[in-house]
Amino acid sequence: MARASDGVGRAPSMTDVAAAAGVSHQTVSRVLNGSELVRADTRARVEAAIAELGYRRNNAARLLVTNRSRRIGMIAAHLVLHGPGMIAVSVQDAGHKAGYDVSLVAVEDFSSQSLREAVGRLLDEAVEAIVVAVAHREALEQVRSLDAAVPIVVVQGVSAGQPMAVGIDQEAGARLAVEHLLDLGHRHVAHVTGPLEWVEAGQRRTGWQRAHEQRHVLPGPEFAGDWSPKSGYEAGLRIADEPDVTAVFAANDSMAIGLMSALHAKGRDVPGQISVVGFDNMPEAPYLWPALTTVDQEFSLLGRRAVELTLRALEGDLDPSTQLISPALVIRDSTAAPRLG
Repeated sequence: MARASDGVGRAPSMTDVAAAAGVSHQTVSRVLNGSELVRADTRARVEAAIAELGYRRNNAARLLVTNRSRRIGMIAAHLVLHGPGMIAVSVQDAGHKAGYDVSLVAVEDFSSQSLREAVGRLLDEAVEAIVVAVAHREALEQVRSLDAAVPIVVVQGVSAGQPMAVGIDQEAGARLAVEHLLDLGHRHVAHVTGPLEWVEAGQRRTGWQRAHEQRHVLPGPEFAGDWSPKSGYEAGLRIADEPDVTAVFAANDSMAIGLMSALHAKGRDVPGQISVVGFDNMPEAPYLWPALTTVDQEFSLLGRRAVELTLRALEGDLDPSTQLISPALVIRDSTAAPRLG
């Protein structure tokens, strides 16, 4: 491949890329904008020239010419938790694959002022749309009142048929977990909840309740958690003293890990005496002892759906809705049929 001369102190331009790849300036532009009108071998040559020259597109110039920044904003909270962190990663990855930069702003609280400030920061970067990943009830109420002058797509705390939103069916995931335990022969499955000011914690709790209702049995005892392993451990100490509890559904894997640790500390065998199911399918789940049965959320698909929905909104479809993504149960060694007697 012929390498274009960069010139002393000058960053490589789109013209340099075109010369190096042996194509027109227009072809380079099409590749950069993700056009499907470019042949695969030509696209490969252009991408190789971009990498070789270290070309970086001039976003300011592009904005002036096209009035399009090709930038999506994202507001997220609680990124230290597995679910929110994976959602942020999946949206960023899907955005990049679609040819968009993604600017992330993390918020610490859910006041209308903090959310307006986050929106303002993103609008200052000329984002074309904003994806919001906050599952706290108060935050979602504030999001509904935002006037951002750009489309806003919600990806957490979502209900079926909700416009401008995409999410994973939390209630269905909880039903899968509890139905698995009931199918094994357990009755009155206990539940360690997430903080119920979170919409998704409430949806998982509802799924736990409805799985019992469908079998015409009463649910087991309920224990409050806060997503942390510590809260799961504290619930586990109490559950260990409940002789009638043979199965527990924890609202996330972190609490399930703490729960199993407490059961082991109290001499209760998992799954011999108590079966445990979590939610999230964290990377650590297969390597616990015993390996954790859990509900898998397809975060990569969530990211793709969120970006697809955003692009539809940018094309003028401002009232789109999408089906909730169905989670899947991953059965491992932490669940078994209850012991007779």
